[in-house]
Amino acid sequence: MKRILKNIIAVIALCVAAVGCDALHKVSNESSTTGNPYEVVVVCAQPDWQSELGDTLQAVLKQPVSELTTYEPVYDVLRILPNNFGSLVERHRNIVTVQVDPSIAEPSITVRYDVPAKPQVFISIKGPDDKTVAEYVAANGDNIVRVIEKAERDRSVDYGKRYYSKQTEALLREKFGVQMYVPDNFSVRTQSDDMVWISQEFPAASQGFFIYKYPYGGKGSLSVESLIAARDRFAANIPGPADGSYMSTVKQIADATGEEYIDFEPQMRMLDIDGRTWIEMAGLWDVENYVMGGPFVSYTTVNQATNEVVTIDCYVYAPKGEKRNMLRELQHFVYLIDFPATSADMSAETAGGGAK
Repeated sequence: MKRILKNIIAVIALCVAAVGCDALHKVSNESSTTGNPYEVVVVCAQPDWQSELGDTLQAVLKQPVSELTTYEPVYDVLRILPNNFGSLVERHRNIVTVQVDPSIAEPSITVRYDVPAKPQVFISIKGPDDKTVAEYVAANGDNIVRVIEKAERDRSVDYGKRYYSKQTEALLREKFGVQMYVPDNFSVRTQSDDMVWISQEFPAASQGFFIYKYPYGGKGSLSVESLIAARDRFAANIPGPADGSYMSTVKQIADATGEEYIDFEPQMRMLDIDGRTWIEMAGLWDVENYVMGGPFVSYTTVNQATNEVVTIDCYVYAPKGEKRNMLRELQHFVYLIDFPATSADMSAETAGGGAK
């Protein structure tokens, strides 16, 4: 396994100060954007693209998705020349323009939104020479990635709230006391008093999540070991293709030689989303008694109104296809759930005592 989770999503402001963003512009243009999710158009002259600046931009935008064991870039990059930046291209959902001019005193990055179309993020990078701009892009690369990620997430969340299943929303409200908007192209597979499994099935792929709850027993309930044990307990209710097969959590992976196995533990981090603390856990799943597996990312919080741990566990199975967009869509579901206003958030101190 070449890459373990480093960073998945970041909760950031619309304009990141560290990027040096000095403009946030919104218009009421009704033209809709073009392009595919996680696709970025980079407008850059050929000499700049073939220089250190072009290499740095590609390193930032095409870095590997850390949750996946096979390479997929964080963004699909489409580079075009400035004189080809016409009316059709300028309506793309994610645009990065590069301007190198000796008359520009110092490098800068400007972020604007919904410029000729919506919903759109438009990032302008400027500077006096390739080397200076390359260094500036390298220093602010994480923020560039996060700005585009937030734009993609906002689109996904907006879609979920527009086209959600009322039946699924009512079911999750009844089972968990929460409001959750699940797009209507996902279907409920199984349900019980403490778990609901929901997925979208394809001929050679599966995209799904299961939400479950259990009593909160203090800080120990949020340790890595406790969260994995809880995951295995509920994942066992998701059947595999063969009799007696079921989902489980990968706990060992092959070493660099491929001849020995070493212990593997999912990576965890804390997230604050709209004032609620979540524990994000990312790892790998497989199927007992069957050769099948893929990545998963789960989100766990404490519902203080009911004194219960609640987890949204997202997984993807796509052995012959790309997984990035499928996994990202599922990860956005944590932004589509609302707890009752009377429910207090678990404190960072409580959560921090278990996560590691």
